[in-house]
Amino acid sequence: RPPRHSEDLSLSRFNRPSKLRIPSATRTPEGSAKFSQIISTSSVFERAREREMSNEDIESRRRKDGRNGHSSSYYVTESESAREWTSWLVPMFVVANIAMFIVAMFVNNCPAKRRLGTSCVAHFLGRFSFEPLRENPLFGPSSLTLLKLGALEWNRVVHQHQGWRLVSCIWLHAGVIHLLANMLSLTFIGIRLEQQFGFIRIGIIYLLSGFGGSILSLLFIQNNISVGASGALFGLLGAMLSELITNWTIYSNKAAALFTLVLIIAINLAIGILPHVDNFAHIGGFIIGLLLGFILLMRPQFGWIEQQMVPPSSGNVKSKYMVYQYILCVVALILLIACFGIGLVMLFRGKNGNDSCSWCHYVSCVPTSRWNCGN
Repeated sequence: RPPRHSEDLSLSRFNRPSKLRIPSATRTPEGSAKFSQIISTSSVFERAREREMSNEDIESRRRKDGRNGHSSSYYVTESESAREWTSWLVPMFVVANIAMFIVAMFVNNCPAKRRLGTSCVAHFLGRFSFEPLRENPLFGPSSLTLLKLGALEWNRVVHQHQGWRLVSCIWLHAGVIHLLANMLSLTFIGIRLEQQFGFIRIGIIYLLSGFGGSILSLLFIQNNISVGASGALFGLLGAMLSELITNWTIYSNKAAALFTLVLIIAINLAIGILPHVDNFAHIGGFIIGLLLGFILLMRPQFGWIEQQMVPPSSGNVKSKYMVYQYILCVVALILLIACFGIGLVMLFRGKNGNDSCSWCHYVSCVPTSRWNCGN
């Protein structure tokens, strides 16, 4: 039977980033007007004044501002205040996933395994031809090949101590359809997030979300193998949601953005109830990404940004983050540690999550007259 994979075809519909992209603080209507005014008045004035002042006078003025409690960081240009990172990590993730699929097809070598009377799909590809559709309808390798290369499987992780499969499985895909859906989604979601927040934070969210999705998947699915990057992708969606919530005060049209994002997430999770789709990996990745977003994707409040451009008046210094942002960050950090700790302890003790939740198996597959969820 075809491998169970953490695929979500509808995620590839997230192909209109202009509608779903959450604008940065300096690009909202209110933020744009304020920054235009600040930059036009402060930076132009400073350049004119500094042309008239000697280097010694400038340095003397900055030392004086430091003694008065004013930061000299208001000598900030517009490009520095609205910095946008160059995305390179997400494209590397895409290339790595494609490369791993090519390796999987090379190792699979369908023609060498076929007996007389059976044939591979797209046999003209030779060694890279696909398994028969009755075995893998997604145009990919066999389950045995995926298992050999690092697919997620409960017995091998728990009893054979192959914990590396919790990470290796997110780089494997069950077929061409599965790979294209996930890589298109990663491109549309991940590149924009990396441009806004940098490769370190987005890389951490992607990898830890995939790891968390693998843990939850093994706790509830113990009779099938699982592959795919969908858990990590749902982590990026979860991070987008928490980023919007924790930076709520700096956005315009926030209600529309929240509704659109929640709708996209709900649709994709709902499609996870189809057979052979590992919705537990989706949910686990989403939860970890949501918590990490509160920790890693906080933006400074607008008043703090203003005072970096213009010296603040005494007694009116704003903190970088608001109180509710700190609270969300601390609570998310505690929950994140608890989720990983409890999940890993239960997993390596061989616990089955279905024993404590008799209805949870419906989260990943709902049987109907047209399909049977099986195991």
